[in-house]
Amino acid sequence: MSEEKQDQVLDHEYDGIREYDNRLPNWWLTILYATIAFAFIYWIYHQTLSAAPTPAEHYDAELARAAEIQLARHGGGEVTNESLLLMAQVPDRVAQGRQIFDQFCVVCHSSQGEGNVGPNLTDGYWLHGGSPLEILATIQNGVPEKGMVAWGNQLGPARVQAVTAFVLSIKNTNVPGKEPQGELESAAPPAESGQGAPSDSAGTETGAEELDTEESEGR
Repeated sequence: MSEEKQDQVLDHEYDGIREYDNRLPNWWLTILYATIAFAFIYWIYHQTLSAAPTPAEHYDAELARAAEIQLARHGGGEVTNESLLLMAQVPDRVAQGRQIFDQFCVVCHSSQGEGNVGPNLTDGYWLHGGSPLEILATIQNGVPEKGMVAWGNQLGPARVQAVTAFVLSIKNTNVPGKEPQGELESAAPPAESGQGAPSDSAGTETGAEELDTEESEGR
């Protein structure tokens, strides 16, 4: 059996450069084939079978856990823009709000909030203000002159907050539907007690940082 030939010079030449036709090293080929196999198995395991959460799903779960910790610290205190934004990050609160929305609100706002008799809740335009507290007030007190019922007495504070969390979760998703009504919301929500209300990302990032600190102290 003849030995494998090495350093075979190919016939072509370019600008004085000659090319060797060498076999790639075994370690290089092993890494290449192992990477291909790993990518295939990873795709089947995570994307096709959904046997485990993806990194993005892990990230979303950590954000939700951080929001829950922040809400627990807030306790039964006064409802604020920040606390409502945190609720919108907790899947259980949003799911509860979705259920209530499906029961009472779809007639006027349609199943995805795209609007029917009532306005589209997924765009950036709001008739009565688009900050979390303004949305809460609209749901709670209603708009009698427009035919919207005041849901505060019927649903109670906790369920009104859950519906608000759901509306915040679909806000700015821009589902095609009813034409915009009202005024385009400004970038920042109204100030509370002389200070600007924390944004959605600020609240969750702070929660995530504090969660990391707690975990490191517990180790």
